[in-house]
Amino acid sequence: MTLDLAPMVAVLQPFLGAWIMVFLRVGAVMAMLPAFGERAVPLRVRLGLALAFTAIVAPAVGPGLPVGAAALGLSFGTETVIGLALGLVLRVMILALQMAGEIAAQSTSLSQILGSVSMDPQPAMGRLMMIAGLSLAMMSGLHVRAAEAMILSYEILPAGQFPDAAALADWGVGQIARGFGLAATLAMPFVIASLIYNVAMGVINKAMPQLMVAFVGAPAITAGGLLLLLLAMPAMLALWQGRLLILFAAPFGAGG
Repeated sequence: MTLDLAPMVAVLQPFLGAWIMVFLRVGAVMAMLPAFGERAVPLRVRLGLALAFTAIVAPAVGPGLPVGAAALGLSFGTETVIGLALGLVLRVMILALQMAGEIAAQSTSLSQILGSVSMDPQPAMGRLMMIAGLSLAMMSGLHVRAAEAMILSYEILPAGQFPDAAALADWGVGQIARGFGLAATLAMPFVIASLIYNVAMGVINKAMPQLMVAFVGAPAITAGGLLLLLLAMPAMLALWQGRLLILFAAPFGAGG
């Protein structure tokens, strides 16, 4: 029987090697991909998702992959590094939402009042923005965009080759900087409102020293922060969704 199966093994070996190489990169991306890579998702589910994405990506890129023993052994390092780098850049978009929520909560004094104890401790405002962003991403076809980005990555970063360290560092730093800039942009309405509020409280306290501005100002900033969140959240999420789609469309050259 072994002799009968030998020809079949010889035929399937290149395909199996290509699938292993693809799985290494896809699995690393899936570990950090928004929504699919959340720690709340069970490990077995994430493994199943990684296998499903491998089944999608492998037929598109498999024919051009080097499947020799040396290339396959090297791919355990190269594909993992490339996958983690791509996944980290995509993950930055979720971190931008979390940072924006934390900045907004600190600016409006809601970080302590509406704090959240969860797997990822953060203010409730940041948690709300993150969940809303993930929902929008899934509605926008996140799985399709992710598969396209993984397939595109093989054109920019060929399999079996370590990426240039300097270029990879510049690309990563640039994307992280854009993420921080996006977070600051999203939280800017709350920062401006907080500045105006504190200046107004200072003027009132100077004009009427006998007035306990803390008792008046604390409820006002809380109500104002919630009202501003209600008004600004749709525009903030629309801006974030647009940036996310741009990043998925051109992960190696997305503009700010």
